[in-house]
Amino acid sequence: MNAIEWLLHAHVTIGGSELRVREIVGNVFGLASALLGMRRLVSAWPVGIIGNVLLFTVFVGGIFGTPEDKDLWGQAGRQVFFFVLSVYGWYQWYQTRHHGAAVAVRPRWATGRERLELLGIGVALYAIGFFVLRALGSWGPQWDAWILTGSILATYGMARGYVEFWLIWIAVDLVGVPLLIQAEFYPSAAMYVIYGLFCVVGFASWWKIQNRERVTPPEAVVVG
Repeated sequence: MNAIEWLLHAHVTIGGSELRVREIVGNVFGLASALLGMRRLVSAWPVGIIGNVLLFTVFVGGIFGTPEDKDLWGQAGRQVFFFVLSVYGWYQWYQTRHHGAAVAVRPRWATGRERLELLGIGVALYAIGFFVLRALGSWGPQWDAWILTGSILATYGMARGYVEFWLIWIAVDLVGVPLLIQAEFYPSAAMYVIYGLFCVVGFASWWKIQNRERVTPPEAVVVG
């Protein structure tokens, strides 16, 4: 069995429950991406992409010959959007550093117009996502659509440097934890709890940074 086949099929038993190794590893990459993002390091994006690829295989396992009891197409779909938006964010942050900025992104509050745009996009994405996910037979399409929509908006907000993106993630986690527990994706549910706590810290950190950098130039940081 090669490494890819092993990763697709390997399980570990914890507390009497079998957990997918790729689900655990994918979430570890996701958490690492969030930590790097809080420090505003460019490497947050490629690290996150690796996690996206692994988690995509978890939520639509049947495609990879590893059928699951419940396919969460919204969870899988958000990994695809993450991948696309991560390429965009990677490019944005890299270009900022490449042009001599001390940091990859400078946190700021979204303007009133930008918030309205996010709200309008969010409503449209949720409506489309709900009907598409229900048609695909996704488990819990109304909640799955909420998570998909919020995840897209949060990732876009991170790429743009909006402080509010942390709050969007918290809203996603509040729905994601109970959904994933009911669907028995326990490693992902546990990671959502950790993400939620981390997002509170990240929000406070970026809020302080944007207050500080409004009056003083940002200090140089190591490029990730």
